[in-house]
Amino acid sequence: MSDQPDETSAAPAEDDEPARLRAALAQMEERWRRAVADFDNLRKRTAGEAARQRKAERAEVAARWLPVLDGLDQALEHAAADPASIVSGVHAVRAQALDILGELGFPRRADMNAPFDPSRHEAVAILDDPEAPPGTVVRVVRPGYGNDERSLRPASVVVAKAP
Repeated sequence: MSDQPDETSAAPAEDDEPARLRAALAQMEERWRRAVADFDNLRKRTAGEAARQRKAERAEVAARWLPVLDGLDQALEHAAADPASIVSGVHAVRAQALDILGELGFPRRADMNAPFDPSRHEAVAILDDPEAPPGTVVRVVRPGYGNDERSLRPASVVVAKAP
């Protein structure tokens, strides 16, 4: 017996290394495939939940507008009645619609006499008004709705010009 290592016992250990690496690679590939499949399932599930959420939100918003439509239907049914009562009913329906927009996060903005702000206003005309400071909204042609975070529509306004 010599002190030299037996070549026959060392050879199988070296041949075992590629097989071990192939097995580790196969295991990692299987884990990768499962992770990709899990991610794809999560993506599909999240997309489905988001679609259901959007559908539910649309239904909730539509339901909030039903009383407004009911009020308009009632106003049309009484079109031949006293004009003052119809005008009063239309004002009530309008107030109801404004309340709903406010509850949804898009209140009607009070832009009259406010400084012109291009992020909130759309200037449709400039008016020489000596009573108003330059750059001030002197007339609201079409009101704007929303808040500082999110605007539904900018206001169309007439702005005082500098003298």
